[in-house]
Order: sequence, then structure tokens, then C-alpha cells
Amino acid sequence: MNVAESVKCVDRTEKFRVEKRENLILEHVPQVRMLARRIHSRLPENVSLDDLVSTGMLGLISAVDHFDPSRHVYLKTFAEHRIKGQILDSLRRLDWAPRTQRRHAKQIDAAIAVTEQRLQRVPEEAEIAAELNLTVEGYHKWQVDTSGLNLGRLESGGPGDSENGDLLRFVSGDPKELPSALLERSELLRVLAKAISGIPAIEKTVLSLYYHGELTLREIAKIVGLHESRISQLRMQAILRLRVMMAKLWPSGGHHPDPAPASIQTQAA
Repeated sequence: MNVAESVKCVDRTEKFRVEKRENLILEHVPQVRMLARRIHSRLPENVSLDDLVSTGMLGLISAVDHFDPSRHVYLKTFAEHRIKGQILDSLRRLDWAPRTQRRHAKQIDAAIAVTEQRLQRVPEEAEIAAELNLTVEGYHKWQVDTSGLNLGRLESGGPGDSENGDLLRFVSGDPKELPSALLERSELLRVLAKAISGIPAIEKTVLSLYYHGELTLREIAKIVGLHESRISQLRMQAILRLRVMMAKLWPSGGHHPDPAPASIQTQAA
């Protein structure tokens, strides 16, 4: 093969690579729109859906460029975490939520923790509302107002912490490269299962249908026979309970200097 033929071969190979990349991006554009719409449904109206889609596209492009088939992970799965991460990171930098909403969210978290500690059981909504000096209706309003602050994180890290404490980071790593991450993920799942076992049955059902079944709030409402706004409140309530429980069971995001307590290690999932 002479030099001219070698150059043509390289050009064809590069053209094929570029076309394959473009096709992969176009193939997964609907996934970006779906995830953006899902996140947007939890946000105030002043947040633009188009902006979320544009930001999600950056995550998709990054996923396609960094995807490694040898890690035995589907591109769709890998891309989903990149897209979500890109959108959530942009929202955290934007800091779109009013201070009042953030203050209410912290007060709800604190009220759940205090009430649970005092009663030594999972508190009822009325008991949490009483701790906040609110009516149950007022407590529901706070839940709705702060619902957009919980964008998929059950055990949020500190400010600017986009990697540590994020459940998504355990999914796409290569176990052969990161054995410690695999062990940590296994422990996290056991702890999370323990936390979920402690919430009311209706809240478990809502979480399962929403996150595992990927149903909309409207679809869940039809299945369980409740109003859509009530389903939103139950989902928010469940997330708040889990955040409080995870803060106790997983206080440092899993980065323990010593082995996990035996009570956690022997928990059944």
C-alpha cells in the first residue's frame, strides 16, 4: 500500500468514526428530552425546559466520547447518569431556589429527625407538622414548595460535592478497576434497603412505581386511587424520611476509616 492509499484508508476510518459518533448522539437525543422533562416536572416554572435539554445534550456528548464498551455497561445506562449529572450540576450552580424554600427544606429534615428520635419510630405526618407548628395542610404546602430541591439525591453531599455521596457514581465504574467502589456499593444497597424498610407501605409503593417502574405521578395516582398532588406529597415525604435515615446510617457517605458496623454488614436486603 502506497502513501496515497494509506491516507485514503485513514480518512475513511476517521469518517466512519465521526459518523458513528453522530449517529450515537442522534439515537439518544430522545433520552435527553425524557430525562430533562422528568427533572423539569419537579422544578418551578421559571426554570426553562429548553435550557435543561441543552445542558443534558452536553452530558450525552460527554457520555458518547468517554464510553468504553469493555466496561460491560450499556451506553444508555452510562449516558443516563452523565445526562442527569450534567443537568443537576448546572442547577446546583444556578442556585435557582429561593432561600425560603431551602430554609423550609432544612426545617422539615430537622423536624423529621427530632420527632423520630423522640418517638423512637417513624413519625406520622401530623406529628411532623406539629413539630413545625403547622397544620397538616400547611405541612403539605411546604412539601410541594420544596419538592424541587430533592433532585434524585437521597444522601446529598456537601456544597459543590458533585461526586461523593451520589448514588449514581456507583453504577458505571469498572469493578476490576475499583474493587473498593463495588464493596461500598454493596454496603450502600444494604443500608438503603434497611432505610426503605422503615417507611410506610404506601410511600414504598410510590417510590417503587416512580423510580423503578418509571411511571409518572399521574399514572401512579390512577393505580393507587389517590389524587396526583397527594402522590407528589407522598413521594416527597418518602424522600425526606430516607434522607434523615441515611444521614444516620450512612453519615459520611460511606467513607469509613474502619469497617462498617456488624449490624449494618449483616442486614438483609
